[in-house]
Amino acid sequence: MNRNDWGGGDFKDVMAGVDYLIAQKIADPQRLGIGGWSYGGYMAEWAITQTNRFKASVSGAGLSNLVSEFGTEFGSSYDQWFFGVPYENLDGFMKSSPVKYLKNVRTPTLILQGEADTTDPLGQSQELYRGLKYYGVEAELVVYPREGHGLREEKHLVDRLKRIIAWYEKHLR
Repeated sequence: MNRNDWGGGDFKDVMAGVDYLIAQKIADPQRLGIGGWSYGGYMAEWAITQTNRFKASVSGAGLSNLVSEFGTEFGSSYDQWFFGVPYENLDGFMKSSPVKYLKNVRTPTLILQGEADTTDPLGQSQELYRGLKYYGVEAELVVYPREGHGLREEKHLVDRLKRIIAWYEKHLR
């Protein structure tokens, strides 16, 4: 359903879930956080460019610029299926790229990334971080050495969890 529509219907689904949780008194609208890894990291990045409802965000191995991601990732067939190629559909790739909308962000964001990630390369997190800092948004970038798309070293797994908890505690209490 999200072919050539990342950030469209998928984002509406996420926000409908958030609204439902608020209506059920499960979530506090004044203390909302969002986070995810890989496509979930992308959705967290997209969400903070589209709304300021979230008070804290965590993006792990996300995709901030779908054009540069296409050109630097190990295999691009996945992106090709969704969008084609940026050389022929640049507007479609950029329409769904969080970097295009970074000027809208006010949400403090923790960015986590494996240094050796070839699925969603380090540059994706660096672009997000640089853009957030440019616009004066509180952001922290943590790069895990030797790690690929999914963290494997125990000390990094523990560090990631501690950082996520600390970030949400700091911004959602």
